[in-house]
Amino acid sequence: MSSTTLLDRVIATVDASPHGCASGRCTRHHAVQAPARKPLYTQEERSRRDATKWTLVQGLLAPFQFLVFLVSLSLVIIYLGIGEYQLATEVSIVLKTLVLYTIMVTGAIWEKIVFGKYLFAPAFYWEDVFSMLVIALHTAYLWAFLADSGTPEFRMWLALAAYAAYVVNATQFILKLRAARLDTRSA
Repeated sequence: MSSTTLLDRVIATVDASPHGCASGRCTRHHAVQAPARKPLYTQEERSRRDATKWTLVQGLLAPFQFLVFLVSLSLVIIYLGIGEYQLATEVSIVLKTLVLYTIMVTGAIWEKIVFGKYLFAPAFYWEDVFSMLVIALHTAYLWAFLADSGTPEFRMWLALAAYAAYVVNATQFILKLRAARLDTRSA
């Protein structure tokens, strides 16, 4: 894709002016439209997704993981603020990490059933790449906790880095689910 086309797409997404054509930002008197996006699932993939129990497992684990995340994040913030509840905070981070491992393993099984690959299927490639960072940061925390490495404050900041990466990754998946829902509506 040329940089001009990319620039036109960016401008078209934010330009609300009814006078775009007068300034040369469109052709044939209509706004520049982004090329059609490939649907997230083929019909066969959608059928496999809807038929597998792992879709339900993922649907239940994702909000549970988010709830564990919110509780743990609150404890981390409290600990960093007032220095209280260290054990409860560290246990909550370990629990969040174990739930993350569970959702990643079951997600890989789901991806294998739906797309034929355990990880890095084209439809979820970048989400899976970023998931590796999330796992690495959570695992680094778990190692530091179990080895009693670094100060508790260092481990809490490491957990916050893992949680920030988790939020980005969760946002990627939410946007992907939204795209899949829009694909279903337009089909």
